[in-house]
Amino acid sequence: MAFHIARSATLTISAAFAAASPVQMLPAQAQVVAESGAVLPGYVGTADLILEAPVVLDARIRSAARIKGAEAAGVPAGQARFYVEADVLALIRSDAPLPTRLGYVVDVPLDARGRAPKLNKQRVLLFARQVAGQPTMLQLPRADAQKAWTAELDALVRRIVREVVDPAAPPAVTGLGNAFHVPGTLPGEGETQIFVQTATGAPISLSILRRPGEQRRWAVALGEIVDDAAGPPPRDTLLWYRLACGLPRALPASSLSEQEPANATLARDDYAFVLAQLGSCARGG
Repeated sequence: MAFHIARSATLTISAAFAAASPVQMLPAQAQVVAESGAVLPGYVGTADLILEAPVVLDARIRSAARIKGAEAAGVPAGQARFYVEADVLALIRSDAPLPTRLGYVVDVPLDARGRAPKLNKQRVLLFARQVAGQPTMLQLPRADAQKAWTAELDALVRRIVREVVDPAAPPAVTGLGNAFHVPGTLPGEGETQIFVQTATGAPISLSILRRPGEQRRWAVALGEIVDDAAGPPPRDTLLWYRLACGLPRALPASSLSEQEPANATLARDDYAFVLAQLGSCARGG
């Protein structure tokens, strides 16, 4: 759910708080400081947010005014809508300069007694986009795009942002191209290659090697040439995320149209092996 209100209502709310919103600009920041490097839970859900939000901020809430009436239409049961103003503590990701104080609308859960939380002075991480024509306003693209700040989450966010803005970042997976299995000279020996389609057209390929008496091995290659020294991507990295969350659950028939039935069966089995090795794309956190 995208949090927004009608343009006229947004302008009214923004004007009401304009006296407390100096438009002092922060420089755009394309990269982030060094991260902790720890493998933390919640990688997939956090990466989802970062890839959807071109602006990522560390901020402290300065004021929060509850919105009622027509401007609160559509608020989910058990939640309350607020207009929030927050001071930017750190600009983690943005392609353009931003004010040091920003406003946005957010829906937050009520407590067990139905009372609204106290948001003032809370430190939060925001995943947002700018509102066109309103430099002091942000829009949160999802219900969970405001998160309580913790050192662990901050480190994870900065690590993922650093991966995302890297010029060599792996692109999103859009499908599968050709796949083929080539038997070896010995019984049980062979290699499967699977070509992955991407949003940018940049090549990604998977190779799975079978040798008699050995565990199957697989590797991923970014580029036209398969590196014999390559291996699977480490878990909770952007390349792992792209594959675990983007690959189809089975090889389509079109990928195997030129394969003999026996080789096609082995290619399907090798692809299933890769999916099992990648593990679940469990969203959350």
